[in-house]
Amino acid sequence: MPPTLGSKAPNFRARTTQGMVTLGDYRGRWVVLFSHPADFTPVCTSEFMAFANAQDEFESLNCQLMGLSVDSLPSHLAWLDAIRRELGVSIRFPVIEDPSMAVARAYGMLDQSAENSSTVRSSFIIDPEGIIQTVLTYPLSVGRSVSEILRTVRALQHSTRTHSLAPENWQPGEQVFEPSALISDDVSMQDSPLWFYRFRGDQP
Repeated sequence: MPPTLGSKAPNFRARTTQGMVTLGDYRGRWVVLFSHPADFTPVCTSEFMAFANAQDEFESLNCQLMGLSVDSLPSHLAWLDAIRRELGVSIRFPVIEDPSMAVARAYGMLDQSAENSSTVRSSFIIDPEGIIQTVLTYPLSVGRSVSEILRTVRALQHSTRTHSLAPENWQPGEQVFEPSALISDDVSMQDSPLWFYRFRGDQP
């Protein structure tokens, strides 16, 4: 079964564009692990450039980016070099080669009977304890939103730190919700009919 929210992220050891890497190397940091269908494709190239342009922001959040596809390491290196030379963007995060599809299968990025990676475009946000906190999957034809992934990391970190709930499209500096009462006795003690919708700092 593929990992789900709240489950332990499968560990792995793999070759990357920055040498051998294991997921455990990044314990204590947030990780965004994202797969792409293939090197030298237009949507994937646009995504990688967006991740590269946002890398400093991810790093400021103690968050490591890791790309992955079933293409070989030589293919990765040639593709990243082409992006640097022709498009002026340097990819500074590791890109994992996964020709056996072992990592992709462990994360449910591929159907167990799949023979190629043509449908892979998945993102996993993993917390410093190695627990999966977010799973996003997009089709081959649509690129993911790097700004939304960055926003989600910020929201997860703030929610974890403050034991609060982040509302729709929460941005840093905006109000957050108090967790709602979950049992009838707690609800009956609230004076406001909006006991289920209270921003932190609001009076009951």
